[in-house]
Amino acid sequence: MSDARLEDLAHAAGLAVHWTDADGRAQRVAPEVLRSVLQHLGIDAQSETQVETSLAAMNALEHARVLPPLLTADAGAELDLGAHFSEGLAWKLIEESGQEHSGRLDSRGCLALPPSLGYARLQIAEQELSLALAPARACSVADLAGNPQARLWGLSAQLYSLRREGDGGLGDCAALEILIHEAAARGADAIAISPTHAMFAALPEQYSPYSPSSRLFFNPLYSAAENVLGEFAVRQAIADAGVADELARLEALPLIDWPAVARCKTRMLRALHAGFRRGGNPFQEDFSRFRARGGDALEQHCRFEALHGQRVAAGQPHDWREWPEELRDPASPALQRFAAEHPDEIEYHAFAQWLADRGLYRCQSAARSCGMQIGLIADLAVGADGAGSQAWSRQAELLPSLSVGAPPDILNRAGQNWGISAFSPQGLRKHGYRAFIEMLRRGLAHAGGLRIDHAMGLSRLWLIPPGAGPREGAYLSYPFEDLLRLIALESHRHRALILGEDLGTVAEGFRERMSSRGILGMRVLLFEQQDNRFTPPGEWPGDAMATTSTHDLPPLAGWFDGVDLKVRAELGEINDEQLPAAFDARERDAQALCRSLGQVRQTPPAALLDAAVEFVGVTPAPLVLLPLEDACVSPVMVNLPGTLDEHPNWRRRWSLEPGALLDSEGVHQRLARLASARCLAEKSSS
Repeated sequence: MSDARLEDLAHAAGLAVHWTDADGRAQRVAPEVLRSVLQHLGIDAQSETQVETSLAAMNALEHARVLPPLLTADAGAELDLGAHFSEGLAWKLIEESGQEHSGRLDSRGCLALPPSLGYARLQIAEQELSLALAPARACSVADLAGNPQARLWGLSAQLYSLRREGDGGLGDCAALEILIHEAAARGADAIAISPTHAMFAALPEQYSPYSPSSRLFFNPLYSAAENVLGEFAVRQAIADAGVADELARLEALPLIDWPAVARCKTRMLRALHAGFRRGGNPFQEDFSRFRARGGDALEQHCRFEALHGQRVAAGQPHDWREWPEELRDPASPALQRFAAEHPDEIEYHAFAQWLADRGLYRCQSAARSCGMQIGLIADLAVGADGAGSQAWSRQAELLPSLSVGAPPDILNRAGQNWGISAFSPQGLRKHGYRAFIEMLRRGLAHAGGLRIDHAMGLSRLWLIPPGAGPREGAYLSYPFEDLLRLIALESHRHRALILGEDLGTVAEGFRERMSSRGILGMRVLLFEQQDNRFTPPGEWPGDAMATTSTHDLPPLAGWFDGVDLKVRAELGEINDEQLPAAFDARERDAQALCRSLGQVRQTPPAALLDAAVEFVGVTPAPLVLLPLEDACVSPVMVNLPGTLDEHPNWRRRWSLEPGALLDSEGVHQRLARLASARCLAEKSSS
């Protein structure tokens, strides 16, 4: 087979044959990898004949120049339609408000767009298209604070790790409300939280927040029903379900027992739903409106959960890709019959979503009532489980058989396979970016900001075929400019800040494009070094959020002590011969950071954290987010990438409630130091 023709096909499909790794070295994707990835994109490439046939089909599609159902454009700019329509053709544009604009295409086939933001309808040559008229930039910290020099700060927290009395063993929206009030009282303007995406109710052993079933809905385990329906209703449900003793046992555990918590809370939620259905409560109308507004997307998710639960209980395959063919199609007659036969079960899942939605709504309302300029910053996972609800309901817009990951980089020298599915670029365009827009709107529904995990996926994603290793993947390009416009537009519609996690292998020019659209990058203290020198605060960029650490890194106290190295040695990831060199390298980095902080290596951990907090606090970053682990000088890692059961990932709990936690020895003063440092940064910017 001609590698040249195969590479032509790969290029036409948006695959990068050549790429540059994290060390600046040129790489080339092997032909067998290209064939495998193409096959899972639905493009035949196993023989020369298939390659030529696929190329001809793609070239014919390109020459057809068929317009997609949604075009993105910059509001107030020109829209070039010269490749599709002739000059002088009459057009009419109708804004969401109903205001109409009309005219004729100029000699270049262009029309002038109005400056208004939003979604509009364009009628031309007996066709009607949708337009997304985007602002030049997403909402900024300055926009939200009403101050061009604003330098805000907040905390980042793992929602599940928070503790409150009566939580049943898992942090929830009630604990989050407490943290919001306590942090706001100390001057915080934001609380960034771990993902709240919907998981698999029938598979509670799958609890990584970055491998959800759907990014369109929430995890009901976080709901804190007492804050919505009242304590009496919840106490009655707990009694009816007979789970009081088990909830108390789970609450006393030092680590979260996710499967046990899920089983126990689900029994309580089902009892709560049974009581709710009996009526006589003032919330029925709100629930009915919620379900109506949720429309087809909510109905499909609830049907999936009901069907998925039934099949798991019967010992049948849980992956919808292994279901009988008639159940793989959400619109099939078989699914309609299932829905008609199981209305109560489907309603239960809608009820659970309503509780979670209202819980997060209360949290963001509390944040704004407390005076926070931003409030909650939600976390958007880069993908969803290919066996889950989102992949099932949006099959034409996702690539459920390819897995998202990363090639070897500074974070993981072996590369990574995250086991989650990605959007299909062609599917997104063909369906007017429906799945992407609805995902953004859901993420911003009850938040003042959105963190986009692995934001490089807006431009390209490393996709790995089934059964292949992380190195045996390829980069697939995405419609970057369209996605940036849609993000900027939804940011303005929700008045929300957008953060893009841009750590790892970053393509040349990516950060500049993000910045030009007003999306904040992310700078981590531990990574801001070169040649044994940490970047001084004044040299940090002003277009990125600053933080001390992340959930995939050890907190600073643990980093100084080499906690991550010790754990990896215990797991056999670092052998006895490698360990001394690893500790020597860490000690050199620690010495360099201490010098940058103006400290000596023997300084107590709390004092080092104070210095580090002030260090990032005086940077030009518009926003500083301090992980709760660093605020409290905890050495414990939230997550050890590359491990599953070997390390208690996503299971750590705080021993104190948020108020007591922030009032702990040194924490109150540390947050005051950060607030003062932010004031200095604001003054220096004016």
